Amino acid sequence: MTPATYFKNSPMFSQTDTKYIVNHHAPFDIIGDIHGCFDELITLLKKLDYTIDAKNRFLCTHPDNRTLIFVGDLTDRGPKSPDVLRLVMENVSKGRAFCVNGNHDDKLRRYLKGNSVTISHGLEDTIEQLALQPASFSKEVYTFLESLQSHLIFDDGKLVATHAAMKEKYIGQDSKGIRSFCLYGPTTGKLDKDGLPTRLPWVSSYTGKALIAYGHETIKKSCVENNTVNLDTGCVFGGELTALRYPEMTLISVPAQKQYAK
Repeated sequence: MTPATYFKNSPMFSQTDTKYIVNHHAPFDIIGDIHGCFDELITLLKKLDYTIDAKNRFLCTHPDNRTLIFVGDLTDRGPKSPDVLRLVMENVSKGRAFCVNGNHDDKLRRYLKGNSVTISHGLEDTIEQLALQPASFSKEVYTFLESLQSHLIFDDGKLVATHAAMKEKYIGQDSKGIRSFCLYGPTTGKLDKDGLPTRLPWVSSYTGKALIAYGHETIKKSCVENNTVNLDTGCVFGGELTALRYPEMTLISVPAQKQYAK
């Protein structure tokens, strides 16, 4: 790919890690945190005019050749995490979708690798659901999750997808700290009453030219704020599943069929 003009004009360009630059351009449909809500995902895809393949219910196509981008947290808490994984994996493998790493996805990756993790916040649901699948599927899931990046750069640098947060100086850069920032966003280092990291605001200080599409922190309704858009509208908690049509900048949502988790 010809590197983005945005990065050509940046002193950071010589240090940009090309694994984050995607040779793909608009139009995109960017979907927020799914958390195992497969039925709502199918409803949203149909509302976005995708057609589900008659022979493969996990493969979808769009008449205008639009491409899907998933901002992570595919699993946990919801009822059908394996089906969500199959759909995302199938479309990524066919070049019809891209996906970035979410903190829930990364925890599942570490669990499947055999690392010691705390089984909580819905991971127990995913483990139970995966136990009903062939053992080979969990191996495929692990390989897929190992391939996910902390963020991806699209459309000649005009769009960046990540899970939780981004700073302009982090775009295209790689370090343990940057990967953690993309997964969790800025935190105080302390935990709240639910055992979750206490988060700090970052959107108001973002100064980049690239639109940042992300999720992670549940909100009621998505909106564009300071050239960022949060697409996690809490479907698994009884809210909505939301997509951003890019470059149109249109937000499309479908309601949850029920509240799956608190």
